[in-house]
Amino acid sequence: MASRIASRRSCWSMREALLLTAALLVAPVAHAQAGAEARRSGFTYATPSTQALQQDDSQNPAMLWVADGRVAWNKVDGEARKACADCHGKIESMRGVAPRYPAVAAASQRVVNLGQQINQCRSTRQRAPALAAESDALLALATAIAFESRGMAIAPSQPAPAALKQAQARGKALFHERIGHVALSCHDCHDTLAGKRLGAAVIPPGHATGYPIYRLEWQKVGSLQRRLRNCMTAVRAETPAWGAQELVDLEAWLMLRAAGMPLETPGVRP
Repeated sequence: MASRIASRRSCWSMREALLLTAALLVAPVAHAQAGAEARRSGFTYATPSTQALQQDDSQNPAMLWVADGRVAWNKVDGEARKACADCHGKIESMRGVAPRYPAVAAASQRVVNLGQQINQCRSTRQRAPALAAESDALLALATAIAFESRGMAIAPSQPAPAALKQAQARGKALFHERIGHVALSCHDCHDTLAGKRLGAAVIPPGHATGYPIYRLEWQKVGSLQRRLRNCMTAVRAETPAWGAQELVDLEAWLMLRAAGMPLETPGVRP
């Protein structure tokens, strides 16, 4: 997997290198040191108005997706004429589920994220078509399920099955792999430069504590895979397809990296 992403790397000009270095190495935010930033949520870098949006469920725009997901939870669908509630009961029974994803799916023995698990349930239990990646329908269910675990610690399966350990290891390697025309890795920004500024924005440590998340720049809820693909575009790298193993592996590593931090879904960010 790493070799495929590495193959997307290409030479970049000295001018690009100098411009990027100047942008990244501007004066750090007061109090910011890479070590001290390591376990901070991106929420702590948001403006007071953005923080207020996340904290007030009556104002948080992502709660519209939570509401739609709760309706979908009880909706009969597919050839089996079943709803999620027919197997799982009330959606409150999902408390504790989202913090352990990505996880190994029982049906396929593959590592999947929460959205992929939802689609596996649809195909095997409901005998219904898969919901399109990044569709509002899939995001609504994922957001509603994750919302039930808000405040719980992120906790990947322990002891981790072999398949999950392998995915986490691949994801860690990808996190440190420099890619794209700009030749940057996730580690270069979110570990080494956490707390410094890129233009007007503070670089957060990149902990995936709020996904699915409402981003003001998107004007809607989006998945962690959408954010990962955005970052790859920013460094001018080829982006893997939705659901690609590389993206799931990165998710698995990011959740292990954030283990113990509270899940904030649905988060709100700039």
